[in-house]
Amino acid sequence: MDPIVHRTSKRIFRFLDPIYEALEPLAYPMIRFVAGAMMIPHGYGKVFGGIEGTTQFFASAGLEPALILAWYVGLIELVGGICVALGLFTRLMSAQLIGVLAVATFYIHLPSGFLWVKGGYEYPLFWLVVMVAITIKGGSKLSMDNIIGKEF
Repeated sequence: MDPIVHRTSKRIFRFLDPIYEALEPLAYPMIRFVAGAMMIPHGYGKVFGGIEGTTQFFASAGLEPALILAWYVGLIELVGGICVALGLFTRLMSAQLIGVLAVATFYIHLPSGFLWVKGGYEYPLFWLVVMVAITIKGGSKLSMDNIIGKEF
């Protein structure tokens, strides 16, 4: 343990420093994994049984070509979510999810106000910002990108 860390620590409970230091490398991969995993059910529902409803919704919202967009969104939420969770092609997939979440946030939910419980943009905006951060950071050391040694 580095004694300088303990002398310069500004934490009230410095005895927790070793725990924070040990767990710090897991913090970002945990966020990346959960963010990706949270996208998977959205895509799964569209791809496996919900494509017609998604297509109808997109068409009613003026998003055309609705069928192509429904498949794209479903697949990017499903496959992109899996990839972000694993840290595989992380930047490429999270950038695609930024696009999907930007449309959801600013085109679909913005007119309903902020609160998610009222159909607002709170939830998709949160995930949009998380995906922006993931795109900037990339896969990290605990990722498939790191294992294969290539990253976008």
